[in-house]
Amino acid sequence: MAVELNHVIVHARDNRVSAEFLAGLLGLEVGGEWGPFVAVVLGNGVTLDFASVPAEGITAQHYAFLVSEEEFDAAYARITRRGVEHYADPRRQRPGTINRNDGGRGVYFMDPAGHAMELITVPYGGRPS
Repeated sequence: MAVELNHVIVHARDNRVSAEFLAGLLGLEVGGEWGPFVAVVLGNGVTLDFASVPAEGITAQHYAFLVSEEEFDAAYARITRRGVEHYADPRRQRPGTINRNDGGRGVYFMDPAGHAMELITVPYGGRPS
């Protein structure tokens, strides 16, 4: 069996709010609660398990999602329609736009807990030849 990532625990101020925020932008469904977790299952089977923790216990992380061109279009439309602040770069110097790195498109935005979220249509370094 190949080694695969199964799940990641994502700290949040409110697990349901953060899960619904991300799932809503990505067009995914929010799973039920399991113990302290609210799950969002990604297309490759990896689960983001959102857990409520005190705000001082949250260390901001970066999560990058590889999406198709069509998924990017739909997610970006939701981002702009909902008025989510977004940037072309991780340092948030180019607001309100996207990047075209590596021959694809990308965008950064913050989730309700302060995690940096990124959508990309091409992996860093471009697609293998």
